[in-house]
Amino acid sequence: MTPRGLRPLLGVLAAIGLCAQVPTIGVLDFYGLRGVSEADIRKVLTVKEGDPLPKSKADVEEAIEAVKNIVRARLEAVCCDQGKAILYVGVEERGGAHFDYNATPAGESKLPEEVHHVYAQFLLAVNRAARGGETTESLVEGHSLLSDPAAREQQLRFVPLAETHFDLLREVLKSSADEEHRAMAAYVLGYTRNKRAIIGDLQLALRDPDDTVRNNAMRSLAAIAVLGSLQPPDTDREEKIEVSATWFIEMLDSLIWSDRATALNVLVTLTEKRDPRVIGHLREQAIPALAEMARWKHLEHALPAFILLGRVAGINETEIQATWAKGDRAKLIDRAIPRSAKKK
Repeated sequence: MTPRGLRPLLGVLAAIGLCAQVPTIGVLDFYGLRGVSEADIRKVLTVKEGDPLPKSKADVEEAIEAVKNIVRARLEAVCCDQGKAILYVGVEERGGAHFDYNATPAGESKLPEEVHHVYAQFLLAVNRAARGGETTESLVEGHSLLSDPAAREQQLRFVPLAETHFDLLREVLKSSADEEHRAMAAYVLGYTRNKRAIIGDLQLALRDPDDTVRNNAMRSLAAIAVLGSLQPPDTDREEKIEVSATWFIEMLDSLIWSDRATALNVLVTLTEKRDPRVIGHLREQAIPALAEMARWKHLEHALPAFILLGRVAGINETEIQATWAKGDRAKLIDRAIPRSAKKK
């Protein structure tokens, strides 16, 4: 795992070396397809299920972008399905949904060596824990605390660091030209005691041009959202913690698979109490993307979208889980799609 990635905490484990010595495609799936068909994309792909991953990701993306009405394409391989790679093919169609990123900052601010050292030690511990299959975590404190003792020990060291370097962490996240330092700031900042004070900083980072910065910011916001959900209903307005769902919903149309995967997990948390505003926003904007992702072949990745569709359709949690357990995804997905939106 690279010093910037935290995906093993999400169960994504994008380092395909964890799957096999020579990665073979076990599952090939798609997203972003509205007018263009999967068959059209498969015609220009150089690989299929059972093949090794393509040697040149860029060449395959370029071939897909030559397909009529495709503006951009993205290949992303993640781990694992029965020891094999899952290859996602994402596209952005002409005139389709688009998620914009901010320009790359140009500031010179960086984090001190002590923050960098603890973060690096933390990632090493996470990597070891992930290889051992230990990736469970608690978010009830408003930040991640992993069950793995070594990783948790490093996380607890972030708490005083976040207080000591609070202003610098915010500055680096917003303005540093160094993406590694922005990624560290997005994660470590989540350990500050004043969670309300950093929500705006982290929401702005959801449009950072770097994938890992966005991923870390989403993770920090997800933990803060959990803390907010545990507040008593009569919490004073000035003390209440509220994380907006808006940008997470917009990220469901991102070309980047990791944006979508993390946003799905955050939205499952944000809709646990079925806030009518969030459910309504999902119903208005996200049903096509959710339906597409709920059909993904890898069940672990499809489940969050399936849960969200069930909630949007007003189906109770027991029925959502029972339908999933029966393997009857199509039935629930069909119920969630408005008749006016169904293909004739």
